[in-house]
Amino acid sequence: MKLVIIEPLGVEKDRLLKMAVDALKDSVEIVYYDTKTTDTQELIERGKDAEIIVVANNPLNEEVINGCKKLKLLSVAFTGVDHIALDACRANGVTVCNCAGYSTAAVSDLVFGMLIMFYRNLAACDERARNAGTKDGLIGCELEGKKFGVVGTGAIGMNVANIAKAFGCEVLAYSRTQKEVEGIRYVSLDELMSESDIISLHVPSNAQTKGLISAEKIALMKPNAVLINTARGPVLDSQALAVALNADKIAGACIDVFEMEPPVPTDHPLVTAKNTILTPHVAFASKEAMVKRAVIVFDNVVKYLAGNPQNVM
Repeated sequence: MKLVIIEPLGVEKDRLLKMAVDALKDSVEIVYYDTKTTDTQELIERGKDAEIIVVANNPLNEEVINGCKKLKLLSVAFTGVDHIALDACRANGVTVCNCAGYSTAAVSDLVFGMLIMFYRNLAACDERARNAGTKDGLIGCELEGKKFGVVGTGAIGMNVANIAKAFGCEVLAYSRTQKEVEGIRYVSLDELMSESDIISLHVPSNAQTKGLISAEKIALMKPNAVLINTARGPVLDSQALAVALNADKIAGACIDVFEMEPPVPTDHPLVTAKNTILTPHVAFASKEAMVKRAVIVFDNVVKYLAGNPQNVM
């Protein structure tokens, strides 16, 4: 049986291959590609003889899935699978597993890193300190006492909610599935948007969530509110957000994800919007998270080969 790691996974090659061999022993032949490509024909060439393919966030469209005739398992080194042609996988009998949980700490860290950077004017403070400046005009805000809205309380959203509680925030939540957790109050999305000082998005990208945070929802936000998106770009109307920011209808936004994978076009509405902190889809990318997801990727393969697949999408 042949396993193809079709793109780099953010772990050093020697370490990654040792992890694969330690997990899988001699049960599969392992082929590793240390370069990324988005070319459909090249992806088909890489995966055409593989029964198992490991992929991270590289898009695999219907043509690629159909071109990999022997494919039986797709082990996705990512939480979201909206970049995978799932319908084609189902039609071809391909099992798809994800790596839920690997980036919970990393994404949560960035949520609060960006928020504190925004609240405490850290970029401007750094510039002032390097140029013989003072704190004048740079008095920031505290998290304590703020209403912190979490949209989506899966693993990452719940971790963010718990950290917000530790900062002394009142936590509001909106989610398809509600959980009984002390200190978290579930409300409607409209109530969350209108009451929260901080709103952090943690929902997957699918037909139900596309455009969830629309112009109408953004219009409900308070003038002092900050919106954070480390989830998926399509869940948010970027143009409407930019309009609200530029008109000073809301205080700011911290955005890690866009409608496309970086590089983000320079004419994207949020690139020039006021009061924004932008990062190039980096929330998941810590050294520790890359190792965690590699462990899950190969464990998914082990469980599949044993007839007990896990993390099936």
